[in-house]
Parts: sequence; C-alpha cells; structure tokens
Amino acid sequence: MQKVVILGGGFGGLLAAQALRGADAEVTLVDFRNFHLFQPLLYQVATGSLAPGEIAEPLRSILSKQKNAKVLLGRAVDLDAQARTVTMRYGEETDAPGELQLPYDALIVATGAQNSYFGNSEWPKFAPALKSVEDATAMRHKILYAFEAAEREPDPARRRTWLTFVIVGAGPTGVELAGALAEIARETLRHDFRTIRPEESRILLLEGSPHVLPTYSKETSIAAERALIRLGVLPRTSVRVTGIDQEGVTLSTGERIESKTVLWAAGVTTSDFAKVLEQRAGATLDRQGRVIAAPDLTIPGHPEIFVIGDLAHVESNGREVPGVAPAAMQMGRYAARTLIRRWAGRPTPPFHYLDKGSLAVIGRGAAVMEIGRWRFHGFLAWLLWLFIHLMYLVEFRNRLIVFIRWGFQYLSFERGARLITAMRH
Repeated sequence: MQKVVILGGGFGGLLAAQALRGADAEVTLVDFRNFHLFQPLLYQVATGSLAPGEIAEPLRSILSKQKNAKVLLGRAVDLDAQARTVTMRYGEETDAPGELQLPYDALIVATGAQNSYFGNSEWPKFAPALKSVEDATAMRHKILYAFEAAEREPDPARRRTWLTFVIVGAGPTGVELAGALAEIARETLRHDFRTIRPEESRILLLEGSPHVLPTYSKETSIAAERALIRLGVLPRTSVRVTGIDQEGVTLSTGERIESKTVLWAAGVTTSDFAKVLEQRAGATLDRQGRVIAAPDLTIPGHPEIFVIGDLAHVESNGREVPGVAPAAMQMGRYAARTLIRRWAGRPTPPFHYLDKGSLAVIGRGAAVMEIGRWRFHGFLAWLLWLFIHLMYLVEFRNRLIVFIRWGFQYLSFERGARLITAMRH
C-alpha cells in the first residue's frame, strides 16, 4: 500500500485527499489547524455577517467516512527528500511539544500562503490582515471597537479619527472588505448609536496600481470603482503606503491620513515550507518565493513530491496559473489522479488549468465577474457570486446556514455576528 502524506488542509490539500478515496493508499493529512477554512468568506467574519464556524468544518468530520485517510494536527517543519520522510512538530502549552517522522512514497505539499507586509515587521500590530480565523476576529474587534470608541469621544477631531477606516490594497479582498464595511456603517449600525452617525464614516481604499482590482480588465475595474463610490467608499489609486502606526498611515506622496482603524489587504507570501523545499529538495523559487513546479506539478528531480495551490508557480497554456481557490482545487485533484495513474502504469498528462473566471462582490446586489472575454457586473454577477460560493462550501449544513444568514441579511441589513471579543479588563 502506498503512503501518501499531504501537507495542508486547504482547498488543494483537502481535494487531493478526497480524490484518493478508494485508492490503494494510506493517506495522512497534516495541518496545524483541525479544520478546513473557506477563506474567500473570511471578510464576512471580519464584518460580522458570518460566524467563524459557518465557514469552517473540522477536517476529521469531512474525511470521517474515508477509511484510507487520517488527520494529524501539527506543522511540517523539515524534510528528508532522500529518506522520504517529513518531520512534523506538534504540541501546545498543555501538551508537551514533540516531533514525529512521517515516511511517504508520495508527498503533496499544499501549505499555502501567509500575510506579507513587505518586510515591515511593525505594521501587523497596527493593521490586521485577513488570512485566518484569528485574523478575521481581530479585524472584527478593531472595526466594531472603533464605533464604540467614537461614541464616547467628546473631541470631534478624535471622533473623526475613530470613524476613518483605511484599507490598504484594492484586490478582491480589499474591495469586498470595503463594500461590506460601507454597508455596516450606512445600514447595519445606522440606528444603534446616540452620539455618532456611523453613516458619516470615511472609508478609504488605497491601491498602488492605477485602478482597483488591478488583475481584472480596465472595464471591470472601472465598474467596481463606481460601485464602491455609490456605497460611499473613497478609492485612492496610484498611492503607496510608506508608514503605518497607531494613529494612521503615511503615503508615498507625504500625505498623512489620521485613522485608528487600518486594515491590511495588500499582499501575501508563501508559507515557510517553501524554503524547506529549496534547501532539502533542490526546489527553485521565483521572486515571490513560490516553488517553480514542472508541468506535472512535481519538483524537478523529485517526481514523488507535488507542489500545489498558492505555494506553486505553475504555467498552463503559456500562462501563469493564478493563486485562487479553483486553481488549488484543480491542482489537488490532478496530483491525486496522477498518482493513481502512475500506480496503474498509465501515462500522466501535464496539468491543464481550466479558468472558470474571476469574481468579486462589492456590496448588496453588486459584484463584478469575468469569464474569458465575457464581463458581467451588477445584480447578475452578484447572484452568480452567491451561487458559486454556496456550492464551494464544504458541508451541506454550512451551505444551509449561510444561505439563511444571507437571505435574512439581504432583507434586513442585520448582521448577527457583531461580537467584540478578546476585550481586556
């Protein structure tokens, strides 16, 4: 029986494990979280639309009926490519830390990406990003607390600082976050306070490129920008942030924006395991730190090691495969099927990426979508966004809960997960 070790329980790793169902293989899935997280909806946790448990599902629950798969809680920290073993580290404050050696015949690395502040180590404590459940709840705390602080602030200038929200980065995450934040301020919280008027909040969306959604077409970017402006968001393009502190941000123009709430949506980098693959397996990294993979998603010289998802630099049809969830899912299925083909002595074709389009939601009834040469924006794109995201949620229970939540929110603008947690007394 073949031993397959999968590092990472995100979209790529989970789909790879599921695609090996029924194969003559012993599958071990390793992740430092015990759940699969639907990251595209993290911004809705950050803005109080959904609770963390509604976009996450325990990995053991998902794989409970797959008898050839098991889950181990820990983090992969080292690799011996010659002996074909992975070193996994485990343990917390209540559990003595330790290491475990996992032998493998095939290794699928899907450790994903992490937040990047471009070398500015002080910025994370002032500007939370959005990559994990902890990030989302920290961001929710910061957003909701700003309104509470403004309510008790007697000084108009200080109150204005609390009600100024700065989002750095206008990619899909930044745009979706800005739209949701505008709806909170202008609709959800409109009647909740007595001293302040949340609808008068300033929401600034900063982007270094000439347009928001820089990876989309110019036509789509302009449509998104107009939709944001209608919601009350102020996009600022062609500006770079050079400083972030507790009182606001400094721009490359020298301009200073006073804000107590700065949110980061500007960039990610690969997980630390990319360096391990470089040092232990001779992998080549690109400028972004991603592992340059062969057409069959393996590391050159190591056909038993697959690299998928955000960690991989892959080209298909002469174009670079984007770091999005559908691509990771396709890579995960491909890696598993390639192994099954190999074990059966069948030929293995190179990876082919099927581009299913790009989507970004802006607000209630507004989204943008690109599929090949087709461009959609407005209500139709929003309906498609709802349907696609519901279908990608892992478990039926989650889909039903999220559908009910969204329906109630659409009718009432109410957001039921507006809890300020982790308060210190």
